[in-house]
Amino acid sequence: MVKRLGSVTRAIGHVVRPHPVRFLPTGRYLELPGRGTTYITDSGPREAPAVFLLHSVATTGMLCWYPVIPELASDHRVITIDHRWHGRGIRSDEEFTLDACADDVAAVADQLGVDGFVAAGFSMGGGIAQLAWRRHADRVRGLVLCSTGPYFSSIDPEELEKDRRIARLAARLDRLTPTPSEARLDDWRRHPATWAMTQFLSTPMAKLGEFSQAMARFDSRDWLGEIDVPTSVVVSTRDKTVPPQRQGLLTDGIRDAAEFPVDGGHAVCVLGADKFIPGFTAAVRSVLARSAPSGLIIA
Repeated sequence: MVKRLGSVTRAIGHVVRPHPVRFLPTGRYLELPGRGTTYITDSGPREAPAVFLLHSVATTGMLCWYPVIPELASDHRVITIDHRWHGRGIRSDEEFTLDACADDVAAVADQLGVDGFVAAGFSMGGGIAQLAWRRHADRVRGLVLCSTGPYFSSIDPEELEKDRRIARLAARLDRLTPTPSEARLDDWRRHPATWAMTQFLSTPMAKLGEFSQAMARFDSRDWLGEIDVPTSVVVSTRDKTVPPQRQGLLTDGIRDAAEFPVDGGHAVCVLGADKFIPGFTAAVRSVLARSAPSGLIIA
């Protein structure tokens, strides 16, 4: 948990300065019947293959994926989601679980009229993508798994108690920081640095312990071999949060998975975006090229 938060903090620091925000699609709230209201963006040609971008812990759909959206949206339908209790995602009294996040993805597809899609996930989002396939195999036509693995950490009582202490401390930050306004959350053109920090602060820090416990419960090793859709694994080769060896378990465990090494650490999607973008887009196109029957996914 501490390492993950460190990666997020370093990523925010980089977003303030480095990779330019060239384009962000206009987002909107979307009601998911029986589930709640979430926040999505939906860009690119409607008739193009649909790719759902599933973000990492303590970020948002836009903050995690803003570098790749302009490139990908030129010839793909690109959809981002704020996961539960992240950004402007669903607020629910139910316990936060990756299973529920995966079901939210399918519910968003239902509301948008998307029949089949590629699920692309970064870190925590990679676990959600795997679960989306397991729980909605008829909808997920391919996977792109980035800086992630078949598990995140073990459920160690001492570690979980440490996470709970961190969450209690983080909750104080929530009380000191006003809830970002809609205008501030959308103000990326004039003040990209402020926009990035505002995106980060839109996730309640008090939920960090719950996020960490949900990630600790995730483990796909028993069923990795059942995944039967084209899969690409984007490996961040200098990752200290999800070590490359653990990421490689996905390549080894999923039949015919293709691996795309990217030189960077765990926050490579923003800290090393210049290297991540070509690796990620190549991974997406590889999945689409291997998708039956014609290499196309019709949304």
